[in-house]
Amino acid sequence: MLLVVVMMSVSVMAQAQVAKASVDRIEPFILQGFLSLDIDFGMELSPAMREALERGVPLSFTIELQIEQPRWWWLNKTLVNASMSRRIFYNTLTQQWRVSIGDLGFMVGSFQEALDIVKRVRGWEVAPLDRFEHNTNYVGQVRIMLDTTQLSRPLQLDASKRDDWNMASPWRSFEFSVNGPAGARP
Repeated sequence: MLLVVVMMSVSVMAQAQVAKASVDRIEPFILQGFLSLDIDFGMELSPAMREALERGVPLSFTIELQIEQPRWWWLNKTLVNASMSRRIFYNTLTQQWRVSIGDLGFMVGSFQEALDIVKRVRGWEVAPLDRFEHNTNYVGQVRIMLDTTQLSRPLQLDASKRDDWNMASPWRSFEFSVNGPAGARP
């Protein structure tokens, strides 16, 4: 009986140490001639990832997007393949958190603020509207993942062998059509 309890507690502890990610909300809209997206992610870093951050190891996250036009007579036509990266870094000397979105970087007050910025994408201009036909249905999908290729080489090798460094959300699909004025939701 004691063995069963010990094995169950080890199993629960192992599950708690795995990083998790999900796409919680996707909202496409039209703004200034572009298809734009607001996306909310759910993310939970593993203790190993959090410890690495606190020791000054930057973590990069990649957000991937694909948009296709379904076709009944052939394979779907891919219209958009886009990605965006976000990076969290803790400077151990100044004890400040930094978040980078592309070339833009800024300081934040805490780890939670940094993670909240990574988890919320607002107004991502993914494609000009001239790529899309009016009153045609399109299917898109989004995911977020830890980009282990941005880690130092020794950490890349370690991360490839450990589950607590493996974080990728499943693809989440969404549908839309372009048929309204600028600023409208498709």
